[in-house]
Amino acid sequence: MLTPPEAFKCLAEETRARAILLIAEQGELCVCELMCALENNQSKVSRHLAQLRSAGLLLDRRQGQWVYYRLNPDLPQWLHDVLRVTAASNASWLKDSTTRLDTMVGRPERAASCC
Repeated sequence: MLTPPEAFKCLAEETRARAILLIAEQGELCVCELMCALENNQSKVSRHLAQLRSAGLLLDRRQGQWVYYRLNPDLPQWLHDVLRVTAASNASWLKDSTTRLDTMVGRPERAASCC
C-alpha cells in the first residue's frame, strides 16, 4: 500500500511531477512523447519513469519499439484526487509541456486494443 510520504517524496521532483500529471491527463504516453513534452533526453526521462514505476505509481507496456506508461489503476483514490486537483489548478505550469506534446511531429500511433 502506497503511503502519502512515499507518494509525495516521489512527486517532489519536477520532472516526475510533470510526467505523471501529463500521463494522468493523456491516459498514456511513451518515452519519446515525454522527451518532447519535458525537453529532456531519453536517459533522464527513462530514469524518472523507472522511479515512478518502482514506487507503484505507473505501469508500462511495450508496443513494438515503444514503451507506454499509464497510471496504475490500483492507486488509492486520494492520490487520483491529488493528481486531478493539482493538474486542474496548475494548467499554466503545465502549459508549455502540453503545447509541445500537442504539436509534436511523428507521435507514435497506439494500437486499437490499447487500454
